[in-house]
Amino acid sequence: MIKILSIQNARDLPIRGSGDLAQYENVVAPILRAVREERDAALLRYAREFDGLAEAPLLVSEGELADAAKRLSPEICQAIGTAASNIREFATAQMPRELFREFSPGRKLGWIVRPLEAVGCYIPSGRYPLPSTVLMTAVLAQAAEVPRVCITSPKPSLEILGCAHLLGIREVYRVGGAQAIAAMAYGTETIARVSRIVGPGNVYVSTAKKLLAGEVGIDFVAGPTEIAILAEEGDPRVIAADMLAQAEHDVTASAMLITTSRRLAEAVSTEIEKQLQTLPTADVARQSIERDSAIFVVPNTEIAVDVVNAIAPEHLSLHDAALLPKIQNAGAVFLGAGSPEAAGDYAAGPSHVLPTSGVARLRGGLTPADFVKIISVQQLSPSALQELSPAITALARAEGLEAHARSVEVRFVQ
Repeated sequence: MIKILSIQNARDLPIRGSGDLAQYENVVAPILRAVREERDAALLRYAREFDGLAEAPLLVSEGELADAAKRLSPEICQAIGTAASNIREFATAQMPRELFREFSPGRKLGWIVRPLEAVGCYIPSGRYPLPSTVLMTAVLAQAAEVPRVCITSPKPSLEILGCAHLLGIREVYRVGGAQAIAAMAYGTETIARVSRIVGPGNVYVSTAKKLLAGEVGIDFVAGPTEIAILAEEGDPRVIAADMLAQAEHDVTASAMLITTSRRLAEAVSTEIEKQLQTLPTADVARQSIERDSAIFVVPNTEIAVDVVNAIAPEHLSLHDAALLPKIQNAGAVFLGAGSPEAAGDYAAGPSHVLPTSGVARLRGGLTPADFVKIISVQQLSPSALQELSPAITALARAEGLEAHARSVEVRFVQ
């Protein structure tokens, strides 16, 4: 049974840990070191030990990719096409635009946008293989015009392989875990290094990304998935279904309802139990519901919003659209009772790769901006430089950097 907790303000929230990755560093660090030093030899050793690679090659052949695509059902092919089209359309709209203009006479400033040279997409394929994550990562990189996009997945399913082929991705590797992250970060004889690694994974993947951040770009370190639903009224069946949709991901997932209505809280609790009786994934969902999920009953709407902003949830289902201006922290918002989080998981358009464990206080979800560099450009006329000269030279000399000051003044010496 899900917990129903009465809280008076956001400070009363129980602390939910993001998962202590430090305990996994002693396992992951030697794997990273071995792949950096031994390259393919270590990568193959770990892939056979942890991923069940056996004697299969790391790189999936183009023939196998094409064959997988042919074996997909028409319904799956159509679904991939619909989702890819919507994701690409939204990503194109999100792309940063270049600018170069005169801000004051002779002072032209702006920026250019350049794609990263290579991106690695980590695609989970454990309890639930996720071809949707291929779409939610690779399509954004393609929209950003990244010239090389590769995929690593420990046991890529037919759907993952077929989806990659339909997107035109020909570089798919049968390797996962920390060893895959190390290979993409450092490079091996088989897998060339990438500029950024994106995509969710288990604690070993997250720990590897954490340790390698700086060596390679990452999106963020992912923790357990979560949803918060803010609803003061609504259909208990719909709310319960949305909570269970999140809970079935993993036993560590979290589904939360924030409401001012005790009656709604109790009705949703009852409905969760009812729906669990027929849910095929109930063995996972029930553990999530009983361990890390809760219904919070609060005194008023203002405190409900404070609770949401304190949680900074990965997914926020906001039933009252009028409250959107008050939302400060969320990975993605699903506005209105008719917008299920599952739509965002698959086909609505925005990426489902989102910050968890409170990281939504710092950033939103994955966008094409994660796959490009924004490079500033400056062009000064002699008169514009002369106008700035007093400020430049004064600041340079205040810092003891005389050559900086002289590099400006020399341009005006006859």
